[in-house]
Amino acid sequence: MKRFSIRKATDSEGDIALIAPMFDLYRQFYGKPADPKLAETFIRDRLAAKESVIFVAIAESGSGGPGRDATEAMGFVQLYPSFSSVSAFRLWVLNDLYVAPGARRSGVGRALMEAARRHAIETGARRLTLETVAENRAAWSLYEDLGYVVHDPSARFYTLDLD
Repeated sequence: MKRFSIRKATDSEGDIALIAPMFDLYRQFYGKPADPKLAETFIRDRLAAKESVIFVAIAESGSGGPGRDATEAMGFVQLYPSFSSVSAFRLWVLNDLYVAPGARRSGVGRALMEAARRHAIETGARRLTLETVAENRAAWSLYEDLGYVVHDPSARFYTLDLD
């Protein structure tokens, strides 16, 4: 099992190059066609505008310490800031979690989720929210094991496409 470290991504070209290919695979998991350029642009734009926070798991190379000389990303989690008007507090939306196939069941997903939890606490948030598709049962197990609760399985989820 590879050792890894978790760190907050920056808007550097190096971090974008690490995250964008995984983001493209994440989108494909949800039925979108491969589009590496779109993935790169989206990640670059979110980080540059500070519209999201991304934590990335980096395989340790064995030389130079955690995250140094390492070029292999093992997973990422992306958070978006939000607020609850009814409860009157800050929250974070855990929108994306992806672990590379070769890194699954190695603790990467759990470590990324913990980084997201710590970040939420450090920024004064009172809640983390997330959603996943019904078919993603592996994710359910992780989320529930970490204390996430399904609030209302009968609630409706609506979207309005604007294009």
